[in-house]
Amino acid sequence: MSGTGDAGAGAGSGAGLSRRPYLLRAMHEWMGDAGFTPHIIVDAARAGVEVPTAYIKDGRIVLNVSLNATQRLQLLNHGIEFDARFAGVVHHVRVPMGAVLGIYARETGEGMVFNEGEPEAPPPGESAAPAAPGAGAKGTMRRAKLTVVK
Repeated sequence: MSGTGDAGAGAGSGAGLSRRPYLLRAMHEWMGDAGFTPHIIVDAARAGVEVPTAYIKDGRIVLNVSLNATQRLQLLNHGIEFDARFAGVVHHVRVPMGAVLGIYARETGEGMVFNEGEPEAPPPGESAAPAAPGAGAKGTMRRAKLTVVK
């Protein structure tokens, strides 16, 4: 599997906002459009992970998150939820976004590995406080400046 290994946190105006859910949704959509089968790797030991324990190996589980393999799939900012069959039995699966270690296409191995040190998205209903418009690095106000380009 190939991956960036650094899809983690960065500096700038979105420093408190996790990129993981956005990258995961983009990769999921690309894989579906390309006819590939998206799988996610999950750290099953993380708090809030609800998966069938019989399928956990070495503290991790690989889940097929294709639209054909899931029902009611939701790729949300705070986590992933869906219903899926495991050995013919329907299970509700819930994975916090911070527990997703990567996503890859089964057919090609192409995908993305996420940085474990990335800050997690705030819980639903909460958000990181956005910087005030025009605020500088130390919170001081700076004037907007327009330049005429010819």
